[in-house]
Amino acid sequence: MNPLFSPFAPCLIFLATVNLFFCPVTVAAEDSFALARQRMVYELAHCRQSITNEQVLAAMGKVPRHEFVPAHERSKAYLNRPLPIGHGQPISEPYVVAFMTEKIEPRPTDRVLEIGTGSGYQAAVLAELTAQVYTIEIIKDLADRAAATLQHLGYTNVYARAGDGYKGWPEAAPFDAIIVTCSPEKVPQPLIDQLKEGGRMIIPIGPANKQELVLLHKHDGKLDRQAVLPIHFVPMTGEAQELRRQKQ
Repeated sequence: MNPLFSPFAPCLIFLATVNLFFCPVTVAAEDSFALARQRMVYELAHCRQSITNEQVLAAMGKVPRHEFVPAHERSKAYLNRPLPIGHGQPISEPYVVAFMTEKIEPRPTDRVLEIGTGSGYQAAVLAELTAQVYTIEIIKDLADRAAATLQHLGYTNVYARAGDGYKGWPEAAPFDAIIVTCSPEKVPQPLIDQLKEGGRMIIPIGPANKQELVLLHKHDGKLDRQAVLPIHFVPMTGEAQELRRQKQ
């Protein structure tokens, strides 16, 4: 459950410039995916609205995105674009993953909830930056596949399960931060309840034709709201979908 569209196109950077930026390495000494990942991180740091958090950039440079996409898509894994992962769902483009991660200001002691596991890539990035990640995916096949990938890569601080993300993960709450990668029409009350006082949440809000990525801070039980990016995510299903039907 990841964005289908972002208004930020890939940064156009000449390969010669990239090669000047990085320390010289021989092809034999460097895996081609690692080189592509280095270029991706360079682009993230030099885009029109660049990612400036060095820890986030380091995490993006460490997580092997190619492990989270189907084999036939791996040659495109480090391009700044979403890629299909099955069941009509995409893996988010790297910029959106980095942008959302940066906005929640991840800390090493944080417990984070992710709604919409998808491939597991966002969870892996969060796992590099925080103490614990709880991630929920409503499509069981994707949930199982993501859990297997995360386990294979050694992410022991990620807890994944299949379920309706609208309801959150109450037994693991409260959370220091919440990332939602699918769009309800308003913030689910269970997620508000499960966000710790002083916590941060980033979530796409609105109908399919008019969504905003919104950053929320919880103070005195209330949410301070800031729209940070117009965007298009897949809709939240499950209970959120049922609530949309009831309104029609």
